[in-house]
Amino acid sequence: MNYRHAFHAGNHADVFKHIALLALCDALTAKPAPLFALDTHAGRGLYALDGNSAQRTGEAEGGIGRLLAEAPKQPLIGRYLAAVRACRQAHGAAAYPGSPWLLAHALRADDRIAACELQPEEAAQLKHAFAGDERVAAHQRDGYAAMKALLPPRIGETRYNRGLVLIDPSFEAQLAEFDTALAALRDALGRWPQGVYALWYPIKRRRALQPFYRRAATLPAKSVMTAELLVRADDSPLRMNGSGLLVLNAPWHFDQQLQAVLPTLARTLGESADAAGAVQWLKQPE
Repeated sequence: MNYRHAFHAGNHADVFKHIALLALCDALTAKPAPLFALDTHAGRGLYALDGNSAQRTGEAEGGIGRLLAEAPKQPLIGRYLAAVRACRQAHGAAAYPGSPWLLAHALRADDRIAACELQPEEAAQLKHAFAGDERVAAHQRDGYAAMKALLPPRIGETRYNRGLVLIDPSFEAQLAEFDTALAALRDALGRWPQGVYALWYPIKRRRALQPFYRRAATLPAKSVMTAELLVRADDSPLRMNGSGLLVLNAPWHFDQQLQAVLPTLARTLGESADAAGAVQWLKQPE
């Protein structure tokens, strides 16, 4: 496995994914019961945008760089930018928070987080980043295997009936990754059906995703939706033209929140007139 997220931290896909992640966290923490969050492909948790990797690609300039410069007046964007600024106050002016950092930032003292990363160097950085946070357990392990091992979640005497699973693989296996992810989701729903699940995926040629949509609609969840952001036309197989989230058991009004923010993100992060965002229900809420 050669993927290193440090080259892509803060790009348009990260911006979209992290805005949605914070919205999910806020919806779940609106109720008092404690939560469990599992980040299956966590990376190192914290990135330096002035480092060699990020500077080599410059992708963050088209993502978080644009959003910070324009600071659109939209609640979900404001929430996300406040989290980025909090990260930079704690870790330096060029810091960028990965998903485990955002989970730790958004969740509460009695919530618990498991963050998994398979690559040894990245996992070591992840463990270091959260060494002082007793809420976060950082594991060097395969994320899909962790879904089998850690769901349904129980820590000590506490059973967690509510929570979130973020699945954010590298997609080095390209379309074959969807087979693995959908199988893992089906299995997890059988053991923790009430959890909220979010699978991030890249978009190159969108029409190639039609089999994925059809299979996702058959998952045994109460609801299945997609939210997608394209920054250019989706007709090039050689580049990531956008990204999406498959969300199972989405919180109430989550679809409306994303639908409201996607036009602003498309306008701010778009690289052509074809930039667009959309929310689609594959299975309507029961």
